[in-house]
Amino acid sequence: MDYVAELMRGFAVLMQPDILPYLIGGYLIGTFFGAVPGLTSMLAIALLLPLTYSLDVTAALVACAGIFMAGMCSGSITATTINIPGAPSSMMTAIEGYPMQQRGEGAKALGHAALASMIGGALGAVLLMVVAPLATDAALLIRTPGKFALIAFALIVIVISQRGAISKGLVATTLGVMVATVGIDVMQPVTRFTFGTAVLMQGIDIMPLVIGAFAISELLVQAENKSARTVEAADVKAAPIRRRDFIPPWSEVREIGFFRYVKCAVIGYAVGVLPGAGGSMAAFVAYAESMRSSKHPEKYGKGSVEGIAAAEGANNAMCSGAFVPMLSFGIPGDPTTAIVLGVLVINGLQPGPQFLDSQMALIAPMFMALFVSALILVPLTLYLLGPWFVRIVSIRRDILYASIAVIALVGCYVATYSMFQMGLALLFGVLAWLLRRHGYPVACLLLGFVLGPSLEEYCRRSLSISDGSPLIFLTSPDSLFFLALTGVFYYFMVIRKPQARQHA
Repeated sequence: MDYVAELMRGFAVLMQPDILPYLIGGYLIGTFFGAVPGLTSMLAIALLLPLTYSLDVTAALVACAGIFMAGMCSGSITATTINIPGAPSSMMTAIEGYPMQQRGEGAKALGHAALASMIGGALGAVLLMVVAPLATDAALLIRTPGKFALIAFALIVIVISQRGAISKGLVATTLGVMVATVGIDVMQPVTRFTFGTAVLMQGIDIMPLVIGAFAISELLVQAENKSARTVEAADVKAAPIRRRDFIPPWSEVREIGFFRYVKCAVIGYAVGVLPGAGGSMAAFVAYAESMRSSKHPEKYGKGSVEGIAAAEGANNAMCSGAFVPMLSFGIPGDPTTAIVLGVLVINGLQPGPQFLDSQMALIAPMFMALFVSALILVPLTLYLLGPWFVRIVSIRRDILYASIAVIALVGCYVATYSMFQMGLALLFGVLAWLLRRHGYPVACLLLGFVLGPSLEEYCRRSLSISDGSPLIFLTSPDSLFFLALTGVFYYFMVIRKPQARQHA
């Protein structure tokens, strides 16, 4: 009952006039960044990160929740109308939404996407509120060797999730772990890899890495694009949207079925719990399962509302699922929650098994923000602002990305008043740009940086307990469980999958 009371108090805090505008503003910002091709909600939260030094932590978390949910569902706007997914998680939506747009049913496709996003996001938020305390209780049972095995499992899953680029994912993750070793040793009060420079003694902060890897590198990538606008004006004029067509016909909603909405939301939530999986994998898995169980699989790829519902319901439920490992173990479920973890760290908060018990007053408004964003803001925003969305995303690239550059660098400086931090942001930006040009996943770099210190700490603590014997990882039950789980994931994601393709 105390937990439910905390959630109710969190809802009351969310509705306060000094907190609610942050949710609405964050949601509108996330909608813009999610809809514009080339921008993502991850970039929006990265740009928000320097502001968290001056913001109240509750307001910052509420804004992050609004950006995350909006960025996930708004990618369907351009995916449907002009066949350009605004976010990677909307690729499956484009497969079904754009054929409907060509038939003159674009507004109806967006309506189905919004309805599925509303149901999936709301169910995901409810599951988060129910599962998070249970996950926290389970986390208390994991001892030091098990914590090392859990983090190792997370990093391995992150790497093998990079389909077709596992070796590059391993390199990027290792590079992130290496960057995290700069500064004070995690076990002893000695410096390492500082090269005699005093400014490196405190280590490398997460903020210049996030700003550089996601904002600066995106500017460099977009600088190679020769088009003047994010979306050509001719494409926008060819995609008119009428507000009255946004509401999906009840007959089609019944055809999709409530069970399909729930099933895809649960799939998305479960995929979100896996470290590094992300919205794209959630949408793909739910889409494939929906096609498998559909009575009309022949309609998929030709404008199926079932496919839209499956993909959008899953990727929005993933948002809440990604918070479970982050809050319970300090392991981000995806790159966006890794940046949200940075918001907590900047404010002196470290997620872990006892985090919910000690900081529920701060986390409850974020839980409710995810729920309110999905249940109210998703359908309301589409209905009120939908006709203007596609016109908004067609803007000049020079104005857009010059503004992002100013916000990123000025924000990085104002947050720390350090020219060195600005220089680090530029350095990481160039490094991330080079990695992206050669196909290395930058998200792995960030997740390796976030999880690297904990991986080293628990490894060294475990070895000190066992007098240097690595057999402690094979004799501890919780460690054995996560090592076995790692083997299972490796088998199904790396070994069995190629064999299935070979026999097909």
